[in-house]
Amino acid sequence: QVQLVESGGGLVQAGGSLKLSCAASGRIFSNYDMGWFRQAPGKERTFVASIRWSGAPTNYADSVKGRFTISRDNAKNTVYLQMNSLKPEETAVYYCAASNALFGSLTSEGAYTSWGQGTQVTVSS
Repeated sequence: QVQLVESGGGLVQAGGSLKLSCAASGRIFSNYDMGWFRQAPGKERTFVASIRWSGAPTNYADSVKGRFTISRDNAKNTVYLQMNSLKPEETAVYYCAASNALFGSLTSEGAYTSWGQGTQVTVSS
């Protein structure tokens, strides 16, 4: 399985931006579709965005469309999540995940075989 390490979380004011990174190692990164999920305190982990191994297509939760952008650099074994216009309710631990299923939906946790440890994003009001 691929090993994943997230970075880039932190404290930001409402309306601000953050860019998360997820570095992969251990397997051929370009063989994996990738996703970002988040888990707010006391809530279940939910889908945020996904990207296929080739870089397209991408998919987003309705709540982040137009504000978040997922991208990847297969040469650097890294997937990114650019988050703009952040809201306090988006305070959560953000996780990246890898899927080698190559087909099917990437919006459910069950599609993924590897997970990072998460990075905290706190949005102050």
